[in-house]
Amino acid sequence: MRKKSRRSCGIGGQAVLEGVMMKNKDRYAVSVRRPDGGIETDTEEYRGIWHDSAVKKLPFIRGVFNFVDSMVLGMRTLNWSVSFYEEEEEQQEQHPSLFRKIFGERADDVAMGITTTVSVVIAVAVFILLPYFISGLLSGYVRNASLTAIIEGLIRILIFLLYVVGISAMKDIYRLYQYHGAEHKCINCIERGRPLTVRNVMRSSRLHRRCGTSFLLFVMVVSVILFFFIRVEHPGYRILLRIALIPVIAGISYEIIRLAGNSDHILVRILSAPGMWLQKLTTKEPDESMAEVAIASVEAVFDWKAYLKETFDYEVEDTDTSAKAEENGSMAPEKAEGGTRSHTGGARKK
Repeated sequence: MRKKSRRSCGIGGQAVLEGVMMKNKDRYAVSVRRPDGGIETDTEEYRGIWHDSAVKKLPFIRGVFNFVDSMVLGMRTLNWSVSFYEEEEEQQEQHPSLFRKIFGERADDVAMGITTTVSVVIAVAVFILLPYFISGLLSGYVRNASLTAIIEGLIRILIFLLYVVGISAMKDIYRLYQYHGAEHKCINCIERGRPLTVRNVMRSSRLHRRCGTSFLLFVMVVSVILFFFIRVEHPGYRILLRIALIPVIAGISYEIIRLAGNSDHILVRILSAPGMWLQKLTTKEPDESMAEVAIASVEAVFDWKAYLKETFDYEVEDTDTSAKAEENGSMAPEKAEGGTRSHTGGARKK
């Protein structure tokens, strides 16, 4: 098998309730383990906002669009997965709420838009504005503006870390983080040149440099640097500046995470290390049934056999054959860094 320098396979995803979403270019798939034990897979297209605009492909600007698209798609797929476990779903359909009566078929989209907007507002208030106001309380004790900016940044990072630790301690989040680990394991398995089998997936690392957790940590660090060097005197303008710089912060952080996914340079590994450590909280080791769900999601949108052939010059005829070959020692995959039924175009309404 030909070894090649690190190259992203181009797919990404997220964990949903009892499942995994994987996205490859304009297509995405959500695979969920149903209450009856089967796997349901829904495959759709999502082009995002300003899909055909050349602006969306520009470095640093593309990160802003990618961040917004990820949030919208994430909410959409999460809502679809939740629908399998809503006990009163049929009753809600028979007795629609006032909200559904008002918006009709658009009720789900409107609800998703409201939820996304509220989430963004809360995130800005907690992670951007709150550290600013807390550091302002210290202005009577700290006269140096540079030191105040550093304290504000440290408070921001501390709040973010406390949030991650607090969420990871919740029992209901544990299984979600297991599926998060299964998502990473699948991508690592492919990018390390291994056939996508349950055995290979389970052997792969649950940590990945292109993870959203690492991205958010970069957002915190980049914000500290920008707010340190870009300052204004008026308190009102400081607040507006912090909000106005959010797209810039997201754009820079996206380029860093993109570089991390395509390079094995020592500086990139050092830069990625804190995010990888943090992922030990936001990912957990999945079981084999979770790996099966993640594999189903990958295979619905990505031809991993063609990728292995093109990238590693390794041809896979079928999964069973490759698994047996590995057990017999006929292949030497590189060390990892880190009864299913599928239904395409699920019958449930999103």
